[in-house]
Amino acid sequence: MTSSPAPSVVIAIDAGTTGVRSFAVDEQGRPLGFSYREFTQFFPRPGWVEHDAAEIWTVVQTTLHELIGTVLDPATRIRAIGITNQRETVVAWDRSTGAALHRAIVWQDRRTAGMCDQLAVEGFLPVVRERTGLVLDPYFSGTKYAWLLREGGVSPSPN
Repeated sequence: MTSSPAPSVVIAIDAGTTGVRSFAVDEQGRPLGFSYREFTQFFPRPGWVEHDAAEIWTVVQTTLHELIGTVLDPATRIRAIGITNQRETVVAWDRSTGAALHRAIVWQDRRTAGMCDQLAVEGFLPVVRERTGLVLDPYFSGTKYAWLLREGGVSPSPN
């Protein structure tokens, strides 16, 4: 008697703006199940939006454990894991501890609008467009990292 091969699945992790969804599909692309958990939104000032990176990681792990524990057979082979995230949300990590150095600054945060305006007044828009293809807007990550270095207590790595 031959045993049938173990079923294969692909797991997707969607770490969005308000929560994390982990879901699995079989070899034919049929959904097998999902797990979803929200995480905390922080609004320390008007126009500022932050997330706790450690909390997001905990929620990712929680949704994966729930998905695997409730949907997948122990013999199931996970063939791939895909991840999608918030893209323009930024976080700086301590290289030696792996801990976040500041809360993540979320993509819709507007704290660097003044910095973007000042860079435009100083004539940097053409350079930014030429080198990145982007405009000066706090949506993008560059000025968020500049803010973390200047105001967020994040020091540049010596290495």
